[in-house]
Amino acid sequence: MEQKFTQEELEERFQNKIDKDIRIEPNDWMPDAYRKTLVRQISQHAHSEIVGMLPEGNWITRAPNLRRKAVLLAKVQDEAGHGLYLYSAVETLGADREETIDDLHTGKAKYSSIFNYPTVSWADMGAIGWLVDGAAIMNQVPLCRCSYGPYARAMVRVCKEESFHQRQGFEIMATLANGTPEQKEMAQDALNRFWWPSLMMFGPNDDESPNSAQSMKWKIKRFSNDELRQMFVDATVPQAELIGLTVPDKDIKFNKETGHYDFGEINWDEFWDVVKGNGPCNEDRVNTRRVAKENGEWVREAATAYAEKKRLKVAG
Repeated sequence: MEQKFTQEELEERFQNKIDKDIRIEPNDWMPDAYRKTLVRQISQHAHSEIVGMLPEGNWITRAPNLRRKAVLLAKVQDEAGHGLYLYSAVETLGADREETIDDLHTGKAKYSSIFNYPTVSWADMGAIGWLVDGAAIMNQVPLCRCSYGPYARAMVRVCKEESFHQRQGFEIMATLANGTPEQKEMAQDALNRFWWPSLMMFGPNDDESPNSAQSMKWKIKRFSNDELRQMFVDATVPQAELIGLTVPDKDIKFNKETGHYDFGEINWDEFWDVVKGNGPCNEDRVNTRRVAKENGEWVREAATAYAEKKRLKVAG
């Protein structure tokens, strides 16, 4: 006879599994709030991968040589794959993929604020790889130990590919920084423009992030926003110095007492303005994705019709 548990007992058993680092799988019991948090986080992560293809796709035809073109094309293709992994992971939670995508198009769902900034030079491809993907790796490597199994497993491959993207970006920046004075100026300009938005990628400060503490208790997150941001600064400032570039922060200074870099205050007004949809490219990014879905509707309809025809043939 099946044993019945109260809601309180179910929640206690669930948290005990979390505390013991036992992965939660799709068929396991989970609190509604845990499921809702994961649907929001994973779908927004998927949206970020897909929208993130746009600023880089803009430069595929303008890459300086065939090697750069091929590498950038492979990277954009990787991002599409990451989105597919993550949309599949969110479906294991009972969410409808098309509904989550529609939430992006209506503005209900968010994506990483960094992708609402324009890419105005080839050096921006280096800055995105080095800084943006570097910040993503800092955020995502701990997700390989996320308490939800499908998300954690998806992140293992995602992080391997993001590591390649980060190295590719750093190579671009190092090449430019050691090139002509004009090329170094281009690299410095890209760093100037993408440094602060990259720090914003980790989200608001911990005292302004209401979901962070609960996500850490559930081991969806392993580090807080501020901890991850500090880790990124500590790793990236020496890299900039190594290739002769200057981080655009007058307050950057290594603190011997803490063993970390002190850095200046982020412009949170700008962050929230972009998150609310008022960034330089918000409208363009969402419109591009919306049009892409509309233009591809006939492909999905044809594929669905073919699959149904094949099913009926097998059944008949």
